[in-house]
Amino acid sequence: MELKTIKKTTKELEIEVTGENETILNPIVEALLENEDIDYATYFTDHPESNKRRLYIRVKKGTPEDFLKKAVKSLEVEIKEFSKTFESKSKSKK
Repeated sequence: MELKTIKKTTKELEIEVTGENETILNPIVEALLENEDIDYATYFTDHPESNKRRLYIRVKKGTPEDFLKKAVKSLEVEIKEFSKTFESKSKSKK
């Protein structure tokens, strides 16, 4: 995965993501949109067969970078919790 900053202002951030697809970007956008200080968040691609996507974030207040970090951290916690629950459920069936 490669990340390249395309646009960065105090209220907007656009990052080109190479080598990843919607599988990682969709949950990030969903986590971002749960915050009321996010004005707009989406991802898009120029062509369906392209391996490049763009993640775009616009905030009402705060910085887009901080909100992106928080969204990724919340997903990390959610995935760890899922993994822990799955492992305990698997062990109890043995």
